[in-house]
Amino acid sequence: MKITENLTKVINNPYKILSYFGERGMLKTLPDNLYLKLLFRARLGKELNLRNPNTFNEKLQWLKIYDRNPKYTTLVDKYEVRKHVSNTIGKEYLIPLLGVYDKVDEIDITTLPNEFVLKCTHDSGGIVICKNKNNFDVELAREKLRRSINKNYFYQYREWPYKNVNPKIVCEKYMVDESGKELKDYKIFCFNGEPKIIQVDFNRFTGHTRNLYDTNWNYLPTSFQYPTNPDIVINKPNRLAEMIKLARILAEGLTFVRIDFYSINDRIFFGEITFYPESGFGNFYPNTLGVEMGEWIKLSKIN
Repeated sequence: MKITENLTKVINNPYKILSYFGERGMLKTLPDNLYLKLLFRARLGKELNLRNPNTFNEKLQWLKIYDRNPKYTTLVDKYEVRKHVSNTIGKEYLIPLLGVYDKVDEIDITTLPNEFVLKCTHDSGGIVICKNKNNFDVELAREKLRRSINKNYFYQYREWPYKNVNPKIVCEKYMVDESGKELKDYKIFCFNGEPKIIQVDFNRFTGHTRNLYDTNWNYLPTSFQYPTNPDIVINKPNRLAEMIKLARILAEGLTFVRIDFYSINDRIFFGEITFYPESGFGNFYPNTLGVEMGEWIKLSKIN
């Protein structure tokens, strides 16, 4: 059934074939602008306008190609960014680090606590969570990490900052929020250094849902890539004002960036810095939200 569905998608949109090969790093020789135009058509069914980009997704593709500040490589590196965060807002906002490794074989599970998180520093998705070592599949975890650490994430969506990240694996303390079973992300979208929208992801492993709020914690009746649920009440973090202040500090001087935090036991912890949410291929409903967010990105400010 799955194969039939995928075949139907390809027949209806031949560009999907390019998407398939591109996401597996098999089209590395294609110039970035051509590759992104083809991928944009495959993922969103629309032509990518790089001469006069207007929407949020279009401008993210433009930024991938033309905004290449070398410091971005440090900011997306999940290990190196810790130093930047420590120097900028303070080390008290960092999740405790248990280890850092250059190779998968360097990880000695026996020396780690019963709960921990392993993640690759140079990609999105290369993460392994251990909640109990007694039933933790070590070999499966090693296999996943090997696939991730040997992959250059840049070639999948041409997110330039990732191209020259030195791949490592970090081990961090396993943490949960007030739910006792997950860790909700508070992702703050900052435009020209100013926070405007907060995205909250929850139920990621049982039914990924995503609610959007303004900076006064008013629910926004719209969705971005994943379903929204207004009936699920997410209480405003007690230290939301501080979280927004920290995002503003970390986003200073950046045309667009998303700063992620966690709220745990009335404490704020830094998550990561992202320049291209959904890699610029996220679906908006209604579409007007993507247009409005695009207007907030001022490309004229980029040298």
